[in-house]
Amino acid sequence: MTPVLATLAEAWSEVRVHKARVVLSLVGVFLAVFAMTTVTALGLIVAQVQQEQSERMSGRSATIGVTAYDPQTGMPPDAAEWDAAVAGLTERYGITTTASIGYEETRFRMPGGTQLVQTKRVSPSYGQLHRIEPIEGRWLRAGDRDSLAPAVVVNEAFLGALGVPDLAGRPTVVIGGQTPVRAAIVGVVREGYGDELLAYRVDRSAGPWDEPTTATPAASVYGPSTLELWVGADQADEVMAVVSHDLGLALGGAQVDAYRQDSPDLEETLGMLRLAIRGVGVVVLALGGLGVLNIGLVTVRQRIREIGVRRSFGATSSRVFAAIMLESVCATFLAGLAAVALSVVLVRNLPLESLLNSGVPLADVPAFPLAAAVEGLVAATAVGALAGLLPAVIAVRAKVIDAIRF
Repeated sequence: MTPVLATLAEAWSEVRVHKARVVLSLVGVFLAVFAMTTVTALGLIVAQVQQEQSERMSGRSATIGVTAYDPQTGMPPDAAEWDAAVAGLTERYGITTTASIGYEETRFRMPGGTQLVQTKRVSPSYGQLHRIEPIEGRWLRAGDRDSLAPAVVVNEAFLGALGVPDLAGRPTVVIGGQTPVRAAIVGVVREGYGDELLAYRVDRSAGPWDEPTTATPAASVYGPSTLELWVGADQADEVMAVVSHDLGLALGGAQVDAYRQDSPDLEETLGMLRLAIRGVGVVVLALGGLGVLNIGLVTVRQRIREIGVRRSFGATSSRVFAAIMLESVCATFLAGLAAVALSVVLVRNLPLESLLNSGVPLADVPAFPLAAAVEGLVAATAVGALAGLLPAVIAVRAKVIDAIRF
């Protein structure tokens, strides 16, 4: 243990003696490790952003969409019969996360008059399944089904059309129809294009405003309801076949279509992106290592007389080799440590949600990837070892008499 510590101390003393040379030689390594670590960290965060953007549209991996209708009339099955069939299916196969989605146009009384707004009637679990993170307020929850006033989550365009800047004043909006009701706006999401108004309401509620009426209805259905099931990606094909078969039997021969909503190739695409990012980082680091190697070769030529004197006083070949090698390793390790620290500070203070995700909060905010920091330090140390190998070999092979006469 003592020889190892002595060699490290000697290498560190050489680094301190040749501070100017070391600093100049490590500029390239510092920038390379900083670039590699930062690019790797940002790449992993970008991959997380892309994954969440895809999941907000199509659901998590793997989301199975299910629709059912009578093949004769094209009408959906009775709501009670459908709920019973779905409940039996999920209990039988242990499916814990499901969401129902219905589409309608709801009459909202806005300052400029009554407007029909595209509205999704969804289960509270829809937010978890699609990683919906409100930019203000909250998402729908199970208690909203029994609330005395409907809870509504709207987009920014809806809030702007209502003439309300934010939710600080607990804004409300009147849902029109034969039985008007004042709904509470509980959350705001960043969705839609331009001035398109969107709203979310809970799928089922006990209020009279949801009772079907024939005179001036508050909402009109414009799309079939969909059931979404969140299952393991390796079970997706089997679940689709089972769901189509079992629900078809439970609904008395109804046509049941099951399909995968999320992109099955997303993980492969993200994996290729991460691999490409690491490849770029390795190339950048290799270029920095060449700079260290060049300066190391020049330096060992300049120190050849010093090495010869040390050999004449009894320094072994292994001691000389280790000193030259560890000098390079210590220097590049310190450069890598400084580069990783600067990268962490930069990445953690960048407004990534605004830059990469249009200001939408991430559902799973990734910490600075530990893998990127470890890779940066390991790469810096490895570059130092490789850059110091050739100069150390040259120093060892130099003959003592020739070195002293140099």
